[in-house]
Amino acid sequence: MIHYWLIKSEPTSFSWQEQLKNKIESWTGVRNHQAKKNLQAMKKGDLAFFYHSNIDKKIVGIVKICKEAYPDPTDPDHKWICVDVETICSVPNPITLKKIKSNPDLSKIALIKQSRLSVMSISPEHWQILCNFGNIKL
Repeated sequence: MIHYWLIKSEPTSFSWQEQLKNKIESWTGVRNHQAKKNLQAMKKGDLAFFYHSNIDKKIVGIVKICKEAYPDPTDPDHKWICVDVETICSVPNPITLKKIKSNPDLSKIALIKQSRLSVMSISPEHWQILCNFGNIKL
């Protein structure tokens, strides 16, 4: 069974354009315990929205988990983990935070309720609503 996620990146640190260029990327640098638990729960084949935080505040792409949790090579203390993500597609109509907040059916998603969380689960129902917003056909 596929599970759905949303992962955030500040475009000035790592952008969707870089993800497109690299195709596969290690999702490193996560330093939050709840986000770590979410990374641990990710399975190969799961899908995730790629969200530009801070500047753009919008969903811009979709990636697939292609390698499950392993030690984050950027962590000198060996406490944190990462996963590898593979580019699937760009979002034809990027989904802004404003658009997400305008839909009452999305009011309970972690992006709204826990806005600082960088890795979060998305229910299949919310995934479908967001895909419809972005004109995403997978």
